[in-house]
Amino acid sequence: MLTDSHCHLYLNGLADDLEAVLERAMENGVTRLICVGIDLATSLSCLELSESYSGVFAAAGIHPHEAGDVPDNYLHRLEELLRHPKMVAVGEIGLDYYRNRSDPAVQKKIFQAQIELARSLNKPIIFHNRNADRDVISVLKESNAGRGVAHCFSSDLNTAQAFIDLGFYISFAGNLTFKNSSLSEVARALPLESILIETDAPFLSPAPFRGKRNEPARARRVAEALAEIRGRPFEEVAESTNRNTETLFALPVT
Repeated sequence: MLTDSHCHLYLNGLADDLEAVLERAMENGVTRLICVGIDLATSLSCLELSESYSGVFAAAGIHPHEAGDVPDNYLHRLEELLRHPKMVAVGEIGLDYYRNRSDPAVQKKIFQAQIELARSLNKPIIFHNRNADRDVISVLKESNAGRGVAHCFSSDLNTAQAFIDLGFYISFAGNLTFKNSSLSEVARALPLESILIETDAPFLSPAPFRGKRNEPARARRVAEALAEIRGRPFEEVAESTNRNTETLFALPVT
């Protein structure tokens, strides 16, 4: 049994094909999914999907790309969504200095505010980090963020260890399987009890599906790659990452 700890079921036609998408996930042992919002509208979509499907859970947050366009009452509206029992985290939040679609100072302000909201609601955070290692670590320390996961990890081992030391999990996605990726070294070195898996669907489809629309069924391929890298049985990796996801997001134990 596997849990896709991060996907966006409302993007790139996944919602239009959702019954088939979920069926393929089940066929591959992916029985639970966390649908993660990037703004208020998509966070509501995640919640609605979670209400319709027992195996779908939701997260609500403002992605750094959207940080410059939030309404004044965005925290209140997020809080209303997050009080629903199937809302398991605040996310996707964080910093992105690669595309810089929002001013970095604004990104940091919105990131910090959402961490404070998560703490007030006793929810973990799902954070995005691209080309912003130093500032992400600084914000997490200053905000006493508590718990959560570095989504779609793509940095180096020292950064991964810094996140773990702060109490966070590391989540690997399809880029773990890319030939030009150095993530295998990171995945091999980390304790298995600190690792989650995800697809980030519809993005980052793993090899040999790279370039095609991703979907939750391919969380299995990420788990298989992780098992290969670590030289461990697939069943052990599946059980551990599933248990870690249950622990972090307080999911029903299976």
